[in-house]
Amino acid sequence: MTRKIRILCIALLTIACLVGSSLTARADDRDRQCERRIHQAEERLRDAVQRHGEHSRQAEKRREQLEAARRQCGDRDHHDHDHDNDHHDNDHH
Repeated sequence: MTRKIRILCIALLTIACLVGSSLTARADDRDRQCERRIHQAEERLRDAVQRHGEHSRQAEKRREQLEAARRQCGDRDHHDHDHDNDHHDNDHH
């Protein structure tokens, strides 16, 4: 009986380790995808500003897309920092 319990415990620990590492890998993938989405949205915004101007309709659309990407990813600190900079930049225009 003791051997069966040991085997069962080892099997359960192995399963727990596999599930844990799988969940960690998924979280890392999600984080990388979020970072990539945010980075692409930032590039599109920069491009729209260069092509059409800071306050253009295209730039505003790209800002909204960037904010949506950040909200989806939960990147609140970065969003707040950029939002503060946007208000500061607008004060000088």
